[in-house]
Amino acid sequence: MNIIITGATGMVGEGVLLECLQDARITSILSVSRSTCGKTHPKLKELLVNDFVNIGDYASQLAGYDACFFCAGVSSVGMTEEKYHALTYDLTTRFAKAMLQANPQMTFIYVSGALTDSTEKGKLMWARVKGKTENALSRMGFKAQYNFRPGTMKPVKGQVHLKGFNKYANLLYPVLALFFTGCTLKEVTDAMINTTEKGYSKNVLEVKDIKQQATRNDS
Repeated sequence: MNIIITGATGMVGEGVLLECLQDARITSILSVSRSTCGKTHPKLKELLVNDFVNIGDYASQLAGYDACFFCAGVSSVGMTEEKYHALTYDLTTRFAKAMLQANPQMTFIYVSGALTDSTEKGKLMWARVKGKTENALSRMGFKAQYNFRPGTMKPVKGQVHLKGFNKYANLLYPVLALFFTGCTLKEVTDAMINTTEKGYSKNVLEVKDIKQQATRNDS
């Protein structure tokens, strides 16, 4: 399959990219980001976009893909709801609309977060905004659309785009796993590919669903 990945300069996107490069089911990858991911591979192409507001201008370069793994995201720490809404809901839905226009038969997978609020009415600002984003994506009309809520994540070998706390994620993951549900980025990637290929019974995948999909092997 041919896929588009966003966020390859961040922890989640980089991990997903590295695993996809090694998966024989993936024929080609287009990394869409504001800056280069720093990787070279025969499967990989990059599209650098300074401002995702203008993503629609690149329609011809976005066409011909089977799936989009949307891994871009920002932390809500220190942000107003207005700013976080613009960088999460507005940016994601604008990008998704461009994907749908270029690839009407595309599967769109959005990396959301554990505790995301589907009601859009809870006390946690970030959870409301992510819930609103998930809900909007599910209504867009993609061939299939899934929202992944992976919780705590463990990086994969070879990652360099690890900042702050994430620099120590590999060391701390065994301890964090005792208190918080989570999965490895390899599991996230395997689940994305299997879900794109084989579908799933619901469009919101919690940690247990991701782990199940990661090991799914239909005969």
